[in-house]
Amino acid sequence: MYAIGMCVDARYLLPALVTLGSVAGHLPVADRRESAVRVLTNGLSPGQAAVMESFARRCGFGSFDLRWQAPPRESVMADTAYISVATYLRFGFTPGFLDRPFLIYVDADVHVRGDISAPLARLPEHRIGAVQDEFNPAVGQCPALPGLAERWPHLVGRSYFNAGMLWAPTVMLAPMRAGVQRALIGGREYIKHNDQCALNLWLLSSGAAHPVEPVFNRFEVDRFLDRGDWVRRVLRRPVTRRDGHVVHFVGSQKPWMRACPGTEDVRVYRRQMRRTLAHLGRVGVGAR
Repeated sequence: MYAIGMCVDARYLLPALVTLGSVAGHLPVADRRESAVRVLTNGLSPGQAAVMESFARRCGFGSFDLRWQAPPRESVMADTAYISVATYLRFGFTPGFLDRPFLIYVDADVHVRGDISAPLARLPEHRIGAVQDEFNPAVGQCPALPGLAERWPHLVGRSYFNAGMLWAPTVMLAPMRAGVQRALIGGREYIKHNDQCALNLWLLSSGAAHPVEPVFNRFEVDRFLDRGDWVRRVLRRPVTRRDGHVVHFVGSQKPWMRACPGTEDVRVYRRQMRRTLAHLGRVGVGAR
């Protein structure tokens, strides 16, 4: 069985609960009982941690654990507009903490609409499962990893992966953590998207990436279409396609913010958020 891994600070507590509820809603009851929720945090209070544990157990997950952890000292924050250093915690999961043979890492700004355990059935033993990034699909053909293609032209066209969803056998956690740390030290000049660029530097050098089907990390793009047509030029699929098992709200406009445009995917997310808040209200706790 597997552990659902999340990295949560105080800002992202409510979104994390919404995401976790959406994960639970698409897993069989028996799978939830056998799986685990594991949370790394550098900012939740004990009370907020208790709220998350209570919610996870009421969602039917059989095991919950949370650990306070500092980000790596080598962390490089090249982009801080809406991302905190807590994003680096995703590399802190260990086999002992997970107590399951697989990790499914889930960002707190995704809405799950299908069974996210499915990619594990096709995941090789020594590979990290990830989905190609929709806005930065390939080295040398996007803004990510600036300068890398000029330094190593043979990498041009190689896939660049989004770090919002990851599937990993626990035997790969230590190599991934060590590889990212080396990338942070030796490849700082190429990092544009913080931990995601560091992860991709390691994936490129190690060959450890296993491509997962795009439906498991589809970007919500209607918010961007409100501001211009560039998305149509970048995406390699029709902007109208809505087959995502995971809908990822990348960028600074998040669906839990009042100012976020009310696209169809945002409305679906907010229905999930209202259910989450109603659940918390029934048990007499708040998520803030």
